[in-house]
Formats: sequence, C-alpha cells, structure tokens
Amino acid sequence: MDIYILDLLVIGILLFAVSLGSGWIERLPLSYALIYLIVGIALSPYGVNLIQDRPDTNFLERLTEFVVLVSLFSCGLKMNRPLRPWLWKSTIRLIGFLMPISIFGVAAIAHWLLQWEWGGAVLLGAILAPTDPVLASEVQLIDPNDSDELRFGLTSEGGLNDALAFPFVYFGLHWIDDSNWQNWFVEWAIVDLIWAIAAGLVVGIVVAYGLQRIENFFFVRRKVDHLMEDFVGLATILITYAIAELVNGYGFLAVFVVAMATQYQGLDSEKAAARLHFMERTEKLTEVGIILLLGTMLRVEPILRFAPAALLIALPLLFIIRPLGAWISTVRMSLRPSTRWLYGWFGIRGVGSLYYLAYALGHGLQDNLGEAIAWITFTTVTLSVTLHGISTTPLVNWYTRRHAKI
Repeated sequence: MDIYILDLLVIGILLFAVSLGSGWIERLPLSYALIYLIVGIALSPYGVNLIQDRPDTNFLERLTEFVVLVSLFSCGLKMNRPLRPWLWKSTIRLIGFLMPISIFGVAAIAHWLLQWEWGGAVLLGAILAPTDPVLASEVQLIDPNDSDELRFGLTSEGGLNDALAFPFVYFGLHWIDDSNWQNWFVEWAIVDLIWAIAAGLVVGIVVAYGLQRIENFFFVRRKVDHLMEDFVGLATILITYAIAELVNGYGFLAVFVVAMATQYQGLDSEKAAARLHFMERTEKLTEVGIILLLGTMLRVEPILRFAPAALLIALPLLFIIRPLGAWISTVRMSLRPSTRWLYGWFGIRGVGSLYYLAYALGHGLQDNLGEAIAWITFTTVTLSVTLHGISTTPLVNWYTRRHAKI
C-alpha cells in the first residue's frame, strides 16, 4: 500500500477532527500545537511508522522560513499603536533587554557549564532566544482593536525578536569560523547589524507605500475580485522579503514592518480584516505541517544522549532566565505583577528556533557541535510546546477573569 496515500488520509482525518472539535479543544488545557506534536510522534517510527523519511536541512529551512513570514505579517497587521516610544515601552524593554539577557544567559550556561567555546554558545543562545509568533497565537492580540498590554507586548515582541536575533546568529557563526573576533567584528557590526537592520526597516516602509499606491490606483478604476484580493497580502510578503534579501537586509524585519506600515497608512478596515483573516488561516494550516514534522523527527537515542545538556539549557531558560529576565526588563513600568510574570512565562520556543537552527546547519554549522545544538533545540522546543500547551489556556482564562475585575 502507498505510504504517501496513508499519510494524506491520516493528516486529513486530523484536520477534520481538530476543526470539528475546536470548540472543545479551546476549553481544554491543550494547545493545537501539542496535539499536532503528539500526532506527529504517532506517525513516526515510534508509532504507526507512516512517516519514515526525515527532511533535509534546506527543505526544513525553507518551510520554517515561510511559516515565520506569514506569522510575522499577521503580527504586523495587528499592531494598533502610533509609533511613539512611550506607547511601545513594553516592546522596547522586551527586545532591548530581555532578548540579550536570554541570549547571554543561554550562552553563559553553554560556555561555563557545558565547556563550549563562546562561538557555539552564542549561536545556541541566538537560536533559542526568540519567542515564537506562530505557536503563541493564544496569547497574542486578538485583532487590531485589542488594547491589552500583555497581548500587545507579546505580539510585538514575537514579531520583532524573530528578526532581530539574526545578527546574533551571524555573530555566533562568525565566531565558530574564526575564534579571533577582531578579524571580523567591524564587518559584522557594519554589515550584519547596522546595514541589515536599516535596510529591512527601509524596504518595509518603501514597499508598503509603493504597493499601497499601486493598489489604490487599480482599485479606483476596477474592483479586484473578492477571492483574489486575499492574495494581495501573500504577494506583499513575497515581494518585501525578496527585495530585502536582495539588498542584504533582514527580510523578517521587512515583512513585519511592511504589515505595520500598510496598517498605519489607513488600509480600509474591511480589507484589513479580510487580509488578517486569510493570513491567520494560512498560519494555522502551516502550523499543522511544521509541528507534525517536528514530531516525526524526534528520536529517542539522540534525545537521551544529549538530554543532560538539553535539560541544563532548556529548564533554566524556561523557568529562570526568561521569567527573571522579563521581571528585570519591566522594572519601573506601570504594569501589574501578574502581567510581568506572564511576560516571563509566555515565551514559547518553536518555529523561529527551528528556522534559525536549519539556517545555521546550512551555513557552516556541522559535526558534533551541529548535532548537539540541533538536539538541544529540538528538546527545548518540544518541552516548550508541551509545557506552554498545557498551561496557556488556564493561565489566559485566569488572566482574562482577573483583568475583567480590575
């Protein structure tokens, strides 16, 4: 019997069951990602053995890249505050303080406790530091009219740190390649830090302005087919990302910015809602594939072999570094203690980390260090999907009830 056909049958049944059972699932202490992960493991050689082949690095990189791009665009469309620093305090603190704390915290453990060289340690920190905009939809802004500070901070953080972790990934790769950092630090600072970030910002703004003008030009002359209009957002993602990468800018950052800029230019509310709805559906569909794939890739032998190192990284990251870093980062902000602690807990790791891992493996990371970083990342993401998948629903419900009373 054709295994491929059986795979399609099982995935179809999964989508059908999850869709019809969504009303019950949303009330359970389970996330969709956790369900997909369990089904993925069931489809692997440890279950019914329907999915036997493991994807190569290039395929995994491209798949996770697309999933993150769609999610970043969705996050950008939800940004609902004017660009004034005092309105973005939580975002600035979470990006400016919490992300470096997370990177250095993981790197310090890897260097001093695991006895890694600094290059590999920093790279691991950069891979694991970004929170995931794909799997954290339950704690992100519901729509552009949502003004909740916790949701806004987590959504904007997820949109930006998936882009702004890239300089540190490059930093780690450079350090692995040449331990004498004086040879490449200036080039890294100019090209990978200053230029790439600036280019990503500029491309996002310019493309948003240009495409909006073109769209308005055609719209006043002849309305676009309603069904085809949904693809405008997808086209915007692809055009923006490609242009940003062509000029050596950060495409992730450009895509987040182009969505924000499009929203700020006064996109028609009905069109904005339809575009966001389409993106969220696409995001949910791609989430199924990537988490199922993660489940099928897990193997007992390497997980057990790297378990001591993985737990030494993952548990402090999830239970100490992120929560304590979030508390430190939000000092002297007018936030409730519950909000500050939830900033710390809702730091799910997922598709973004898988993308950076695949990127690093395709750009020089290899041998024993590559294998160690890969399985530490897989273990950390699996733990995060499990722990956050169980805790998100009850914590969000508790936070909502508490917020409603205040």
